[in-house]
Amino acid sequence: MAEQHAARRDRVREQMRRDGIEAFLITTEKNVAYLTGFTGDSTWMLLTQDSARLVSDFRYTTQLASECPDVAAVIRPSNLSLIQGVVAELPTSSNGPIGFEGHAMPFDTYQVLLDSSKGQEWVPLSWKVETIRAIKDSSEIEDIRLAVRLAEEGFSQLLDQFRPEATEREMAYELEHIVRGLGGEELSFHPIIAVGDHSAMPHYRPGDRKLSEHPILLVDWGAQTYLGYKSDLTRTMLTQDFAEPQFEKIYRTVLEAQMLAIELIAPGVSTLDVDNAARQHIADAGFGEYFDHGLGHGIGLDIHELPRFSRTAETPLEPGMVVTVEPGIYLPGWGGVRIEDDVLVTDQGCEVLSSVTKSWDSVRITI
Repeated sequence: MAEQHAARRDRVREQMRRDGIEAFLITTEKNVAYLTGFTGDSTWMLLTQDSARLVSDFRYTTQLASECPDVAAVIRPSNLSLIQGVVAELPTSSNGPIGFEGHAMPFDTYQVLLDSSKGQEWVPLSWKVETIRAIKDSSEIEDIRLAVRLAEEGFSQLLDQFRPEATEREMAYELEHIVRGLGGEELSFHPIIAVGDHSAMPHYRPGDRKLSEHPILLVDWGAQTYLGYKSDLTRTMLTQDFAEPQFEKIYRTVLEAQMLAIELIAPGVSTLDVDNAARQHIADAGFGEYFDHGLGHGIGLDIHELPRFSRTAETPLEPGMVVTVEPGIYLPGWGGVRIEDDVLVTDQGCEVLSSVTKSWDSVRITI
């Protein structure tokens, strides 16, 4: 892994050269982990063209040496703050600008950093590392595959635990227990288990409604591996007969929209075009006003990463990107349908990494 982390740092250095930046202060935990392999917190990295230094504290002396021996560790004394420790490591050979993660650093922290490094020019570099992270290397792709397998096996076992009197919240807790038992580090996010009209809320938090209270059941879940990579899936099911012909129309519309979008995914295709295809299909079916979130997003160390499928994001897809495709239709007071899979952009097109059944014939389950 050390070679892969070094290669990632070199990609950041290329960006620094293009931006005319002498050094880059990286403070986001996920970005520090991505570039070094360090899994702790309270540690910032100062990257230059010829060095990489992690400024940390006594608690992480041994961990730094173990997890990232190829990166210099600077253990600040306890009487110095993290900012003071970083300032002491700033380059002194020239007065070139230093970049910082403007999208992630709180203003108060920036102000203290500015005051502590008098005369130093600081330039915000927003989303630079995240843009590099959008294209996964082979080890990341394998870990995301593992995250998908953990999620799918967890869901399969959860289906066996469904019972009429179980609540949404109880099943959410059970899913986490199952995934951890399978070897997952944790769930990718707090899962959505939504019964009835709760399924019309895209970011619903599971409550006390019982599975038997309504036929519609939406489950949005994912698993996280030990290394931190995530998966993200959604399925909508019926647990009872449902005398609502509109449900079948909505389900088939969402599934067709998703499949149209996936068929378009390939290198060079714009995320905007993929989003438009699914959105237009839903609109043509008469449900356009009931789908207004983005079609999907990248996944990796964060559950929402670049690139994004939306009405405004226009990013060319590239091999190595891993994205979700998750159209939905949500009717307030009635219910909703969302179907979501994880998709890898390949050299020739794409590969759907997830395989949980989603055909109309598989919608009805027994609890």
